[in-house]
Amino acid sequence: MATAAPSAASRIAVVTGASSGIGAATARRLAEAGYRVVLTARRKDRIEALAEEIDAAGGRATAYALDVTDRAAVDEFATAFRTIGVLVNNAGGALGADPVATGDPADWRQMYETNVIGTLNVTQALLPALTASGDGTVVVVSSTAGHGTYEGGAGYVAAKHGAHVLAETLRLEIVGTPVRVIEIAPGMVRTEEFALTRFGGDEAKAARVYEGVAEPLTADDVADTITWAVTRPSHVNVDLLVLRPRAQASNTKVHREL
Repeated sequence: MATAAPSAASRIAVVTGASSGIGAATARRLAEAGYRVVLTARRKDRIEALAEEIDAAGGRATAYALDVTDRAAVDEFATAFRTIGVLVNNAGGALGADPVATGDPADWRQMYETNVIGTLNVTQALLPALTASGDGTVVVVSSTAGHGTYEGGAGYVAAKHGAHVLAETLRLEIVGTPVRVIEIAPGMVRTEEFALTRFGGDEAKAARVYEGVAEPLTADDVADTITWAVTRPSHVNVDLLVLRPRAQASNTKVHREL
């Protein structure tokens, strides 16, 4: 099925966490699909470089440095828009892999602030503009971690479960309005930063996450899925889409060729 071109009233797509990985790949894909993308992240230099790349490729992009956990900054950002068509809540991430008994509460707090409160902040601030477009879409990029736990992952699992519940509840609460709520829950995705950040820059630990897995998902695989879901006809809502590499049957069952 061919993708539907965005309508005139819904051609702006805001992507959070757009400085790398899934966020950057999604911004590129949405620009290719005809959206004017607004790139947000804390690292201004990266999103400015990405905006230049998208513009050079014939797309339209604007960079806006933003910390999604700063509510005042988010509210100020939202004043720039009367209408937008798409919000991709991608900002998030994992910190550590310690058991509950020894997990760092500061890491848990930061994961919750970024994955849940950050998503809440941006969604609340932009929901009026999404509704005003007459054809809005909220995307929450959660994780398979939000749908099944695993040892050493409780802090991240709790945060992503919060993101899942936010999406599920929002869909119930705004049914009847012209806004869809889509949750995309990726499994094992190999990006340049996710595991490295989780393990505090330890390259050996980060590499072991993907050891022996022939083809983990890529950021572009997830971006392609997000763009497909966003560009379905307006009456079609992809409530929840879980995607994993073929080698991963669950969060804890992974085929490794060692």
